[in-house]
Amino acid sequence: MDPVLGIIGGSGLYGIEGLDGAWRAVDTPWGAPSDEILDGTLGGLRVLFLPRHGRGHVHDPATIPYLANIAALKSLGATHVVSVSAVGSFREEMAPGHFVVVDQFVDRTRGRPASFFGTGCVAHVSLAHPICDTLATACAAAAREAGATVHEGGIYLAMEGPQFSSLAESALYRAWGCDVIGMTNMPEARLAREAELHYATIAMVTDYDSWHPDHGAVEIAEIIATLKANAHLARATVAALPAHLDASCGTGCATALDHAIMTAPEARDPALIERLRVVAGRVV
Repeated sequence: MDPVLGIIGGSGLYGIEGLDGAWRAVDTPWGAPSDEILDGTLGGLRVLFLPRHGRGHVHDPATIPYLANIAALKSLGATHVVSVSAVGSFREEMAPGHFVVVDQFVDRTRGRPASFFGTGCVAHVSLAHPICDTLATACAAAAREAGATVHEGGIYLAMEGPQFSSLAESALYRAWGCDVIGMTNMPEARLAREAELHYATIAMVTDYDSWHPDHGAVEIAEIIATLKANAHLARATVAALPAHLDASCGTGCATALDHAIMTAPEARDPALIERLRVVAGRVV
């Protein structure tokens, strides 16, 4: 089966040049996604583009319909999902304008739905390695081809927001060994794993958060300026991705639900099972 690539565009990426297709309204058992999904072809590959915040940036990080976003992409046939996200950096060498292909997360969000499963059908998937290694390698290669400075590997601290970090928080997260900070990749990565999607993140550094001596506070104007400067690199990276995509996977993404469901078949809630067929039809 040929891969189908889902792109979740974050702040500053609301469209992809060269992606020919049509916008499709999608409904899911968890409601509508952030926006319609552009279903088209790029580099001979079927690509599904979803603006995470909606066109015009209407959703803040806490109100993004994460469940519906992942379910909508899965229902349209996505096998791989690449998140393009703006982040702050905790590392001098990961400078504004650079791209980081992260490989780990620390989740500090709260109050967001973190699972498709729950009472009536309990499941536990492994998040030891939350990123698809093969897809991450493809993302790094595509970004370099586009001309970006790329760092492979890094820990993404997911904060609740919508405010930026205090100086104390920034220093603490840096001391923990985190590399970049953002507001949107959790629970997104968790849900992608439950939906058995190959998932990777391209984190676009816009600032040094508040820890850096030359950056006492995160300035929105500076972030927007860097986002605009990076926009062409992000679009070029996405355009280059199809040529690097490899359907193989050593992370076990497509079989993440094997042995994950704990609830006995006779005890499962039929209504929940019906909803789960969209994302977990292989096992329910």
